[in-house]
Amino acid sequence: MTEPHPSSPSVPASPSDGAVTPPLPPAPRVRVHHLAQAKAEGRKLTMLTAYDAITARIFDAAGIDLLLVGDSIGDNALGHPNTIPVTLDEMIPPARAVARAARHALVVVDLPFGTYEDSAQHAFASAVRVLKETGAHAVKIEGGRRVAAQVALLTQSGIPVVGHLGFTPQSENVLGGKRVQGRGDEAATRLAADALALEEAGAVAVVLEMVPGPVAAHVTEVLRIPTIGIGAGVECDGQVLVWTDMAGMGDWSPRFAQRFGEVGKALHEAASAYLTAVRGGSFPGPEQSYRN
Repeated sequence: MTEPHPSSPSVPASPSDGAVTPPLPPAPRVRVHHLAQAKAEGRKLTMLTAYDAITARIFDAAGIDLLLVGDSIGDNALGHPNTIPVTLDEMIPPARAVARAARHALVVVDLPFGTYEDSAQHAFASAVRVLKETGAHAVKIEGGRRVAAQVALLTQSGIPVVGHLGFTPQSENVLGGKRVQGRGDEAATRLAADALALEEAGAVAVVLEMVPGPVAAHVTEVLRIPTIGIGAGVECDGQVLVWTDMAGMGDWSPRFAQRFGEVGKALHEAASAYLTAVRGGSFPGPEQSYRN
């Protein structure tokens, strides 16, 4: 019997008698076979980055399918100019926090630059450390045919791998910056060949970043495993965004990112209100103070 795909729990309607309805239990864990199942059924997958337990718990409760502890933590939380300086040591604590918080989502962790490119054995050692020290469920690596051997060894060793093609941030110095990839027939053909190589090596999904929509649609059509787009059009099998872009945490976000909220503005307003209350003497008030 096919295991049903987990879905986010619905919020029960309040009973008319005013009784408190207990919360529903968390939805079942998303596992790697649910990804292919979602593609077969035409159900879009959702993925967000998360770098700590607080946001992971919120996104998990919302029913997000996959949480990515991305090396995008470098330029979104650690103050680096890009992802390249991020180390494996820096990835472990946030990945551990996200894995501890998530009850529903499949947790994927980026292997940062320099931890897998030179050999399959190096990739294996890095991935084993991630899974053993964090409790995450899969790793993500950038590249196509050049990392097929790494994907194959990890898969054969019981470590699920998500691929990453198109604009690969760890290679931005070679690519000439943040540039759309896969334009033109030759580049599109290479991209599809890379995607197929990842699938053959055992990858469970492929992220397509900053790829023309028609090219991503073609790759999605030829693959049996799901594609997850970021700036790659609507035809991908799922979508991923950096959560700070999705939630409006900064003054700027990429063209491909929609701001689904203005959390940064709300935090600014809350901090400003706190400052005013403290300086004006209205906080703490009697209700926030203890008596003898």
